[in-house]
This record gives sequence, structure tokens and C-alpha cells, in this order.
Amino acid sequence: MGPRGRLVTLLLLSALLPVLEMAVLLAVGLRAADGLPPQVTAIWPYDSYHDLRWLLVYHNSWESFVVGLLGVTLLRGLLSVALTLLAWPAGVPRPDRGWLVRRNLEVALLAAVVVSPWAALSVAFSVVSLSWYLFASLGPLLLLAPFLVRAGVVPDWWRGLPTIELAGWAWLNFVVLTLAGAVMAWAPSGWMLLVAALAGVVNGLLWRRTVAAAVLPARVRWARVPVAPVAVVLAMAGAVWTPALIGAIGSGGEAQWRPPILAEPLPAKVPHAVIVLGGHHSHWDGSPAADPRVQRFSYRGLDAQGRPLPYEPEATHQSLDASSALLAAQVDALHKRTRRPIALVGESEGAEVARTYLERLPSGPVTAVVLFDPLVRPGRAYYPPPGHEGWGVATGWQLRGIFWLANLAQEHKDYPDSPFVRSLLADAPFYRNRTLCPVAGVRMIAFLPTVSAAEAPPGEYSQIPVYEQPALHGGVVGGQIAGDRVIDFLAGEPVSRILPEYKLLQRLGAAWQAPSLAASVNPIWAATREGDPARTGRICESR
Repeated sequence: MGPRGRLVTLLLLSALLPVLEMAVLLAVGLRAADGLPPQVTAIWPYDSYHDLRWLLVYHNSWESFVVGLLGVTLLRGLLSVALTLLAWPAGVPRPDRGWLVRRNLEVALLAAVVVSPWAALSVAFSVVSLSWYLFASLGPLLLLAPFLVRAGVVPDWWRGLPTIELAGWAWLNFVVLTLAGAVMAWAPSGWMLLVAALAGVVNGLLWRRTVAAAVLPARVRWARVPVAPVAVVLAMAGAVWTPALIGAIGSGGEAQWRPPILAEPLPAKVPHAVIVLGGHHSHWDGSPAADPRVQRFSYRGLDAQGRPLPYEPEATHQSLDASSALLAAQVDALHKRTRRPIALVGESEGAEVARTYLERLPSGPVTAVVLFDPLVRPGRAYYPPPGHEGWGVATGWQLRGIFWLANLAQEHKDYPDSPFVRSLLADAPFYRNRTLCPVAGVRMIAFLPTVSAAEAPPGEYSQIPVYEQPALHGGVVGGQIAGDRVIDFLAGEPVSRILPEYKLLQRLGAAWQAPSLAASVNPIWAATREGDPARTGRICESR
């Protein structure tokens, strides 16, 4: 086959597979995964990251996981051989096909081992909808891409630095995949196959560029240094310390959490008494708020006199149902003492506790709820408790291993099977569908940092008023601007702010999220009457 024929075949193969995957997604109606198909013919390791996320979500036994892992490793290695042969530059000596097959199967296995922990963390992200996990998982992909591309075509790939040219083409593929995922998340269904084909064609062209950059003669810096093994070790070690780092960021350190509503007296125009709910790993030493009408919610409950008890971070690990029951008792006690309507102001996990309370128990005296940093469409994946099989069983054990190692260096431990996480998993259809839905008789608003745009697949994310602000998770609630808007809302004024870039950022994150587990396939969720945004892209609907 001549150079022109090889180019045409390369582009056809690179385009065909994304089109086939997109056609399957359209046929089964899984809209939440619209951004993934272009990655099926991407370069290493974006291709393996694509495969492993699908596998870690869609296996329901150890047997199906092992067979699936062997299958995707074999197919990925053979597909890479075909793409490499078609992309090989004319006039450059090429290794024999047997060597290429062996080498690419080895690279497929290596990529599966190195990328798998990060794919598992992306599944954890889809459970708790915390964007830190998403962002953290992308760094190792960018680090490893130039090395793994060399590994498939160069014998001594593990020594020396990749060239700037190779790194540039490898990172350009990341940009292309991100943009393709965003376009596919925006495009009408009739255009998706065409967009998938175009993205595949660009992948094919980048295969040509990366293979050429890897095999054409060039000066290799640090030619005797085993740089690639160092990069691999750093990538795998990063999967261990990432949960610890995210836990430290999320907890805000040892300082007491004291947003303006706790630190300043309420103005007279606010008719409510207010309960303020801290987030995951928050703690409270019992110090009172500046205004006697404002109380901290206690994850330990009330003392004999009806006062909220101080609590340590471990108290926030209890289930959402347990926390909402404690909240109900505190709401009743504060209402009895003040004779005022009650407003709830919850941050992160505290927002989920408030939303669970509204769903499980009569809202009673609660007439206003402010949700800071709520988890946007969480519960999009599943893994069973230890000792059980079900969807994501291998993923659960991989996460347990990662968090066990991460906890060795943490004072306050975190666990993928904490009662809080398991309550999200058990009632995932509700939380992914109704977290930001209105409740009759209760005024509600969600304060969303722009980073939360990457926390959910494109589509509808709120049917209550939202106030969007440029910030990271946890960075909105402590600001004075947000504090003033909370007072305005509690005083009965309309508050809303929609940033035009929010939906754009939501689409740009589509390519790198784990696919959602369709609610209808999981027997644990069989009794749910909730609609599934993973299929429709809409929330607040019944099945």
C-alpha cells in the first residue's frame, strides 16, 4: 500500500470507531457519555483512559472485569499496532510487525496498570461530584502521553526526554479531545456522528505527527537517564497522595469555618432564625455565632438542654439520613426557642444534608434554604459494599486500596465506604436527579462556583435560582459578596446570577468524566421512581 493509500486508510479507521461508539450511545440513549467517543482512536494514554473508565463503571462481577480488562488490553494493543503501521513515515525503517505487536501489547498493559488508579478516581469523582478528582486525574495523562507514544515505536523509550515536538503533538491531542467533547455535548443528535468522524480524522493526523516525531532522528536530552520510569512512578504515587491532598483542601485546614453569616449579626430585615451546616470534614468547637438567631448545625446532635454539641471531622462521615434526622431535631428546637421561621444554609455535604431533610421529613418551619457548593448531579456510578458483588465491584476494591494508602499520611481518615458515601450510592437516582430541584413551600437558591461546571455532564443542572461566581469548590461561602447576597435572599429579595461561561465550562469537562451508570441497569436502584439525567439530560423528572 502506497503512502496515499495508507493515509486514507488511517483516517478512515480513526474516524470509523468514534462513529460506531457514538452510534451505540445514540441507540441506547446514554446522553451523559456524548463527549467520550473521540477518545477511542486517540493516542496513548487518552485511549486507555477512555477504555478503563467504561470498564470500571460497566462491569458487574469479578469475572466480567477480568475478561473485560484482558479484552480491552488486547484490542487496544492491536488497534495501536494498526494505527502505528498506517501512520509510519515514508522512508524511515520500520520494525517488523511481530516486534510492534509485542511492544504495543506491552504498552497497553503498562498503560492499564498506570492509568487504572486515575480512572478509578474519576469514578469516585462521579459519585461525590467533586471536581478536584477530575482535575487531578488529567495531570498524569499529560505527563505520560509523550513517553507512552515513544514506547510504542522506539526500543529505548524509557531513556531520555521526549522532544518538544513530540510533547506538543501529544498535548495537542488532549486539546482536540477536550474541544471535540464540548462540541459533541452541544451538537444536536443529527450532527453527532459527523462531529465524531471529524474528531477521529484529527486523531489520525495526530497519530502521523506523533509517530513521526518519535521515530525521526532528533537529539535526545538526558539520553542515559531513565526518565520514563520516573514519570511512571510519579504518576502512580500521585494516585495515592491525591485523596490526601483533596481531603486537606476540602477540610480547609485546622481553622474554624466562620463565614459572614456566622461572624456578623443578622440585620433586622431577615425574619428567620438560621442553621448553618458545615461541609465534609468540617469541625466545630462550640463557639457561638455573632447573632443569637444563628446556630451551627452539629453532626453530633443536641445536648440535654437542646444546644448543638461540638463535633470533630469524623462526625461528618455519618449517612445523610442520620444527619438529616439530627437536623430535624435541631430545627424543631431552634423554632421552639425563637418562634421564627427557619432558614438552612448548607455548604457541600451540609447542602446535601439540607436537601435530604427536605425530601425525607416534613419541612415544617423551614421556609428558606441556601445551598453553597452543592454536589451537582452526584451518584453517577456505583460500587457495592465489601463482601458483595455488583456493578463496579473491582472499582470499589481499587478505591479501598488507594484510600488505605492515602490514609497512612492523614490525621483525619477518609473512606470510600463511609456511611456518607454509601448513602449517596444507595440513593443515587434521587441525588443525581433532584438535588437542585424546587420543594413546595420553600424558597431555595444554589450558590455555585464556576468550577462546579465541570462536575456534571452537560445538560440541565438546576431548576432553582442559582448565583454563579468564579471560585473553586468551597471558595464561595466565605466571601463577603456571597454573604451579602445570602442576606438579601433571606430578606425575601430575588437573587440570581447566571455566568455565560458556566455552560461552556460544563461542556469542556464532558470528555474527561466517567460515563454514568444508567439507573435502569442497577438492581439496587430498581425501585426508584426517579428519571435518569444520564439518558435525558434533564433533571427533576419522574420515571
